[in-house]
Amino acid sequence: MYDVKPVDFILEKANQEQDISEAEGVTLLQQTNPDLITAIQETADHLRKKQVGDTVTYVINRNINFTNICEQHCSFCAFRRDAGETGAFWLNTDEILAKTKDAVAQGATEICMQGGLNPEAKLQGKSLNYYQQLVRTIKNQFPQLHLHAFSPQEIEFIAREDDISYEEVILTLQETGVGSMPGTAAEILDDSVRKIICPEKLNTATWLEIVGMAHRLGMNTTSTMLSGHIETPQQQIQHLGKLRSLQQQAIANNYPARISEFIILPFVGEEAPKPLRNRVGRDQPVLADTLLLTAVARIFLGNWIPNHQPSWVKLGLAGATEALNWGCNDIGGTLMEEHITTMAGAKGGTCMSVADLQNAIASIQRPYQQRNTLYQKISDHSSSQMKFPGVSVRLP
Repeated sequence: MYDVKPVDFILEKANQEQDISEAEGVTLLQQTNPDLITAIQETADHLRKKQVGDTVTYVINRNINFTNICEQHCSFCAFRRDAGETGAFWLNTDEILAKTKDAVAQGATEICMQGGLNPEAKLQGKSLNYYQQLVRTIKNQFPQLHLHAFSPQEIEFIAREDDISYEEVILTLQETGVGSMPGTAAEILDDSVRKIICPEKLNTATWLEIVGMAHRLGMNTTSTMLSGHIETPQQQIQHLGKLRSLQQQAIANNYPARISEFIILPFVGEEAPKPLRNRVGRDQPVLADTLLLTAVARIFLGNWIPNHQPSWVKLGLAGATEALNWGCNDIGGTLMEEHITTMAGAKGGTCMSVADLQNAIASIQRPYQQRNTLYQKISDHSSSQMKFPGVSVRLP
């Protein structure tokens, strides 16, 4: 027997534009009745349309992982290497510029740049000087590009290596040319889980502190969740609750920046270290689980974080396209190359053309629109409203 009334009550509350509680979010995540899951999906899709409209956005970007040499040993990561190990790399200036030039030739407006925590970076001077050098390498030749770069973990690493404050790191990188911060390294914002899957990483409080500080200093961030490993539904919702509170704090304090989007990153374990892979018991994400979490995230976060994006790298383009019916309004970026998830065994590929993304969006009869990193409309590469009669386009 399924207690239908609580789910109906929660969904009606959401449809009235009220925030649901964490306990109510857990109730939604625990549903297994197909009819109730359909009701959750339909509510999420309805809220998506109400909050951001029918247009699906995308960004033309390139992902540059400048090194996979890393001091940490996260249990889900197949990307990291030790210096001198087979497969280790550390890009030089010419290689970074060549990748950037190619991205610009393909119409990119954004470079997303992250890498391992390479202890050798401090040989370039102080760590902060090395990261500034990475930014200048790109911005000096391509000032028009938006640099979406350096996660909270990288900020913590620089501050620790150079014995300076997080604020000094963020301000210096911002002045050098970083435009926004990826909200990665969040994994699950629960220290009992982090002690198992990423014990060397910054803790929950530090992640929240750095992201909140970025907002106060005028640097927008994204937000993410690594899902589908050892975390519980309760921990998933608590993670969403922390993100919602962080956004509410930025708005209440009138900070100049915000969380611009939320992305679910389902665990891919095919090539991940064996202890966690064996504990999870599967190699690829379960699409149904990811879709339900996607819908609940829209219901829980949508009043505060309106832009939601699936990961086509992890889910494949077909799975990511299906997520557009479960509360997502953005299909992500072209990426042009992707190493971290692909090295873990993901099957989604490393690059999408603009046509790939547009055709995926058009396949579900939704209009598409190119955007920049901060979800501002770019006039090129949009589908005509007339292409889908009756669709009212409202851009985020």
